[in-house]
Amino acid sequence: MSHLDDTTRTELEAAAFRRLLRHLDEHKEVQNIDLMILADFCRNCLSKWLVAAADERGVELDYDSAREHVYGMPYGEWKAKYQQEATPEQQAAFAARQAARQETQGE
Repeated sequence: MSHLDDTTRTELEAAAFRRLLRHLDEHKEVQNIDLMILADFCRNCLSKWLVAAADERGVELDYDSAREHVYGMPYGEWKAKYQQEATPEQQAAFAARQAARQETQGE
């Protein structure tokens, strides 16, 4: 993508991000803990990254507004409708992932 001008690259990246949000919205069955186990990020991470990007540019964006954008509805509503309790297996896999991360960061 190095051959693209900055505006085109930014537009493509923004389009890909919007597609990622649509994809996550279409797959509400994918729980945040699943994302954290497999990819080390979740919908909340995307919300925090949006807030950080806004801060870097001097734009005001609060976390709740960012989460509503990422989730497509207020977080509390999404949580009540779609979030399931993490299973013991998910909790164990998440703990193992965290432990492995700490080991590699400690090297």
